[in-house]
Amino acid sequence: MEVKLGFGAVPKPQYVFVKKDNDYCWYMLSENDQKIPIHDKALTGVINGIEINKQVDTAFGGVVKIDLYILADKPYIVRSGKDSYFSKSLLLSLDALTSEQLRNPLTISVRPGDSNVVFCNIYDPVTYRSVGVSWDGHNEIDWQALGQKVSLKINRIQNLNQEPIQISANTTASEIHAILIAQSDTYLAQLNWTPEQGREYLQHKYGKRSRLQLTDREILDFIDYLKLQLTQSSPTHTNS
Repeated sequence: MEVKLGFGAVPKPQYVFVKKDNDYCWYMLSENDQKIPIHDKALTGVINGIEINKQVDTAFGGVVKIDLYILADKPYIVRSGKDSYFSKSLLLSLDALTSEQLRNPLTISVRPGDSNVVFCNIYDPVTYRSVGVSWDGHNEIDWQALGQKVSLKINRIQNLNQEPIQISANTTASEIHAILIAQSDTYLAQLNWTPEQGREYLQHKYGKRSRLQLTDREILDFIDYLKLQLTQSSPTHTNS
């Protein structure tokens, strides 16, 4: 992505919101919170992160969203309701993609359904082929567990020093938790944290003394914190 020198807009991610309204299915907000419809049906870029349990405060109270991070001509964050059809079709598609495919540019498209429903389709922008997903048995899917699998796969890819974890459809919740514990072990070792340092942080942050007591969401949050500490401690972030 080219860096433009001189005066310009504040370099922050552009949020994109999903909602079926007249002839568009997603939109942005202006600085005064006015809707800016996006009539294009697709956004192409590299997926570089996902949050599956993003707590957002709205005028109607707290809600849970899914935030998908995409690097294109600028960084975008596609925000959708956690239980929306868009989010569910997004998770199904991302789960079907291999780690290698997730390293390459992908096209995220919106497709209107009945009423206010919006579906998501993912395409390979080189072959023009869409990711085939099945909605068979979708009412029995554990969407929280599926979201955790997808989050683990995508966010692990961003750590270039490690191979992405291969998670199959048969991976159990306990196995996922064990994988998360092992991933945190790696970061703790790289940071040279002592067991007591870890326990003190967990007690202060989560009110728990052991990673085994953390929920999957809490340990993912802990891993993100450790990754941030590694980034800030790297030579490129130290003062000369």
